[in-house]
Amino acid sequence: MSVSKVRAEVRGWLEANWDPDLPLADWRSRLADSGWGCPSWPSDCYGRGLDGEEAAVVAEEFAAVGAVGPATGAGMALAAPTLLAHASDELRRRLLRRILTGEDKWCQLFSEPGNGSDLAGLTTRAVRDGDEWVVNGQKVWTTGAHQAAYGMLLARTDWDAPKHRGITYFAFSMDQAGVEVRPLRQMNGRASFNEVFLTDARVPHANIVGDVNGGWGVALTTLAHERGLPVARLAAVPAGVRGRTAQEAAAEAAEYAKTYEWYPQRAGRPDLLTSRAVATGASAVHRQAVTAALSLERAARWTVERSRAARARGGQPGPEGSVAKLAGSEIARRSAAAHAAMTGAHAMLTGPDSPAEGVIAEIITSVPAGSIAGGTDQIQRNIIGERALGLPREPSVDSDVPFREVRTNLRR
Repeated sequence: MSVSKVRAEVRGWLEANWDPDLPLADWRSRLADSGWGCPSWPSDCYGRGLDGEEAAVVAEEFAAVGAVGPATGAGMALAAPTLLAHASDELRRRLLRRILTGEDKWCQLFSEPGNGSDLAGLTTRAVRDGDEWVVNGQKVWTTGAHQAAYGMLLARTDWDAPKHRGITYFAFSMDQAGVEVRPLRQMNGRASFNEVFLTDARVPHANIVGDVNGGWGVALTTLAHERGLPVARLAAVPAGVRGRTAQEAAAEAAEYAKTYEWYPQRAGRPDLLTSRAVATGASAVHRQAVTAALSLERAARWTVERSRAARARGGQPGPEGSVAKLAGSEIARRSAAAHAAMTGAHAMLTGPDSPAEGVIAEIITSVPAGSIAGGTDQIQRNIIGERALGLPREPSVDSDVPFREVRTNLRR
């Protein structure tokens, strides 16, 4: 389909269907049925099968009339692209519509207390019981678990296979007996994450994404999309648009944003460095630190734009996501160090009377998380070295032995 034909078709559909006073749920239902909400999705999965250029035209037409788009969250950003790439036709049709409409929120059940950055060393167990799998284990650092209807669950299904080849990826229902969610208090005072305890929880065999014991490759798809996400993962609600649909979408986005209110501080707030330098009368040494951080931040934007351009052309996320994440960690550390040096001991104070109303203190206590979440800096360097630079793989002593023989933090 030509770009001009796409533009004419979506424009006509919006003229006939966009009503800013519709309940948000009703509008999103229309989007799902029409395929215009996610135009690059396949036509048999609530999309139109359009390429990147054609989908961009659809976004332009939506913006022109102020029409609200699909739901926000991990469901759209992570679960949907993973399901589209790996799930069965039946599973995609069953789950994708409610992701698009926002009826089902999702969380990511990957990390565990005992395996750290070695995600393939996970020990949550899933055992086949007829048409179901029984799951036992513990997950941690799970954002949004207390609100999620489904989790992207990685569980070990073959303890006699090497660790990367005995993992299965499930679309896991969170609303069941045997699932306990507890909030985690962070050192910056927030509680954005949870730990999840799974005790004889169940998941249908039909909810496997990909193949049994083939979950590692599926997980890499999810992780690639996660590393390509911006820090603020909020869908735009058109500015200045009035009506019930936009109001409800804005409320939805605001509720979702609460979890990520501290994420700008996790990134080090390089945007505040210049104003803080002026306010504190920064010395020449401090100004040099500010300049270095801002120069790196400006250069890192180009990598992000290159990644976005590649995805707009229909490409899949690649090692550039790891480059961007690694650069982000370094920018955050440099920015936090510059903020602390310019502010001095008062940087430790919180509350309305503290520097920048406590923002500087929150930067200092939040930045360390950026080098850990979504894969540590060391993991990103491995990915860049092996996949982008073609360097030999890091030597491993446990990748080809049965997992039950591997020494872990929980089993030595």
